[in-house]
Amino acid sequence: MSKQLALFPLSSFILPGGKMRLRVFEKRYIRLVKEAGLGNRGFAMALLNPFVTRQHQDRILPLATEVVIDDFEQLPDGLLGVTVRGVKRVEIITRWQEEDGLNVANVTELSSWPAIRLSQRYSDLASSLLHLLAEYPQLQQLYPEPELDNASWLASRWLELMPMQPGLKQKLSAEHDPLTCLEGLQNWLEHNS
Repeated sequence: MSKQLALFPLSSFILPGGKMRLRVFEKRYIRLVKEAGLGNRGFAMALLNPFVTRQHQDRILPLATEVVIDDFEQLPDGLLGVTVRGVKRVEIITRWQEEDGLNVANVTELSSWPAIRLSQRYSDLASSLLHLLAEYPQLQQLYPEPELDNASWLASRWLELMPMQPGLKQKLSAEHDPLTCLEGLQNWLEHNS
C-alpha cells in the first residue's frame, strides 16, 4: 500500500528503532515538522547520494525510514531541535518537490527485520558498540537501554554509525535478515580498520 510522506534528506542514516537529533532551520523543514506535529503528514529520513549533483534524479536514495517526533526544544542558538525515532523502512516510488523545495514522495512500506537473538559470532560488534556508547554521552542519551542481544537492533545501530558509502548502507539495510547485514558489517570492518 502506498502513502505520501515528506522527505528530510541528510547524509546521516536512521533505521527503525534508531534515534537522531536534528537542528531545523530551513523554512521548508520547519513546515515539515509542523505538519507532522499536527498529524497532517508524516515524514521520512532519506539518505543523500554525495556522488551526484544536487539536481540529479538519484540525489535522494530510494530506501528511507519513516520517523516520528519523540521530542523537540529550542536550542541555545535559537534553532528548533527535534529528536526523531525511526519506525518503518520505506521505499520511495515517486518523488517531487513542492513550491518551497520540500521533497515529497509516494512510498511503500517494507518489512522490518525480526528480533533475532545475537549469536556469539557477532559478540565483538556488541562489545564495540557498548564501548562507543560509554565514550559518547550524546549517543548514550539516545540509547539508555541498548538491546545488544538483539541482532536487528545491533545491525541497525552499526549501519547508522559506520562511515561507509551511502550505497553500501542502502544495500546492507535492504538485506532480508539482520544476520546477513551483520556479516557484511563485520567484513567491512575487517577490511577498513
